[in-house]
Amino acid sequence: MPTTTIGLAVTLAFSLVAFTMPTSVWAASPTLTVSADGGVRIFDRDALLARTDVVEITTSRDVAYRTPRTYRAVALSKLLEGVPIPPDAVVEAAAQDGFVTQLPRDLVYANDGIIGYLAIEVADTPWPPIPGKDKSAGPFYIVWLGDQASSVPIMKWPYQVVSLSVQDAPAKRWPTLAVDPTLPALHPARDGQTIFVNKCFTCHTMNQAGSASAGPDLNLPMNPTEYFTDAGLRALIRDPRSVRVWPEQRMPRFAEEDLSDEELELILAYLSHMAHRKSRATEGGSGKR
Repeated sequence: MPTTTIGLAVTLAFSLVAFTMPTSVWAASPTLTVSADGGVRIFDRDALLARTDVVEITTSRDVAYRTPRTYRAVALSKLLEGVPIPPDAVVEAAAQDGFVTQLPRDLVYANDGIIGYLAIEVADTPWPPIPGKDKSAGPFYIVWLGDQASSVPIMKWPYQVVSLSVQDAPAKRWPTLAVDPTLPALHPARDGQTIFVNKCFTCHTMNQAGSASAGPDLNLPMNPTEYFTDAGLRALIRDPRSVRVWPEQRMPRFAEEDLSDEELELILAYLSHMAHRKSRATEGGSGKR
């Protein structure tokens, strides 16, 4: 048989084998990237599940599934053991869809009624789709257990997590997030800034400051206080679907237990204040007006 014919036969045979082999043979196991102080570690799902400190946990309050669920998981404090996290830093958790949340160091290492875990989806027993979505919360989902777990805001329960990175606190990393330093100490916009970072910064940017990409910037080119009525903006924050609906809509509703009326007022005060502080952000420095 000519050499060319033999080569073609081998190629065809290999192609047929590849075509008939299970997808799992070729698909890479999901990974979680953890970075801090210039160092990067990549955790393979199978390697995580093989750790000796993996435990079985059951949530009583589950933000993604809205019903108690059991997971294989490793405590965040164990996962991040040896990772330098300065006292004023945060652990930034990023998800597949552009959602980003900042986990304060004290929350990651809390042990007084709150323990954080990285829940790991097992390949041969996949989790069901999240209610109203077509994908599960996996492969990695941060959940909280303990007597005080209900106090952890819903935005601190990121699912479909792809990376954890140690970063400066948002206002230090992006100074253009900050309110005018000359504001009175008790001005509501000051507290509004803190609540904005905890509740809104997970999906939105401000003056292009931030890592999230799930939602639009809330100051550039226009601030929502500049084009919504007061009633319309309040309704949008409480329940986006009461204002407008489209197939790819992702913004969640904020019930009063997730965002109190007082907190809503403070966010509105911050947005209104920032409408007069439009500035294009540069990470680690000030923006230009």
